[in-house]
Amino acid sequence: MRFCSLGSGSKGNATLVQSDEALVMIDCGFPLKVTLPRLADMGVSPEQIDAILVTHEHGDHIGGVSRLARKFDIPVYLTQGTYRSKKVDEKTKVTFIQPDMPLHIKDMLIHPVTVPHDAREPCQFVIEKADRSLGVLTDLGSLSPHVQRAFSDCDALVLEANHDVDMLMNGPYPPSLRARVAGNWGHLSNQQAFDFLQGAGVKLPSTLVLGHISMQNNSEDKVKSVFSSIESQVPKMHYATQDEGYDWLDV
Repeated sequence: MRFCSLGSGSKGNATLVQSDEALVMIDCGFPLKVTLPRLADMGVSPEQIDAILVTHEHGDHIGGVSRLARKFDIPVYLTQGTYRSKKVDEKTKVTFIQPDMPLHIKDMLIHPVTVPHDAREPCQFVIEKADRSLGVLTDLGSLSPHVQRAFSDCDALVLEANHDVDMLMNGPYPPSLRARVAGNWGHLSNQQAFDFLQGAGVKLPSTLVLGHISMQNNSEDKVKSVFSSIESQVPKMHYATQDEGYDWLDV
């Protein structure tokens, strides 16, 4: 398996995962005029995509799903709670998934994992192919024991490092938005993400991508300073960007 990102952050998210037989997209928060050239940059045509997996209904994850899916007849997989948000057009070809109930798309085994986030029925994903596994874990405010178990043994991991707490609390956001981002149903801070990797029973992945890095309340330097102590233990560490995401990486 391999994976890449078209962009990661509050202005739009889309991740591609490819195996021998399948190509899936996790979320699409970009309009078609942005999505199509970024797919081309990754050597992908939209006709190749077997499915779009949706994590939740916030615009930076679902905003571009319906137009892409309808135009290229791509099935969309999402929870009933996400569907009830009415952020996916009724003409979209939809398959409902149940959190914590695995499903197959060709040779991929996909595990939707319930996460604490301020959405109707959010989930994140662990994708397995043969004996390799990829976890995509962003948009959650806290690390429940359930989440820790589900993502503790991934060979490759995309992990949210959304904000630096001091920058958030002293930044431009109004108090209500600061409280939402920092709360148990918001987003992970740099330190929370690091603490997850240091938790009991968690295997450090061979490939780690730190993603969903806030452009207002974080910086790559801030993230690097928190994770510097484990750089020597992680063979490949990358930092996702809003405008470019990251190029193809092997699981």
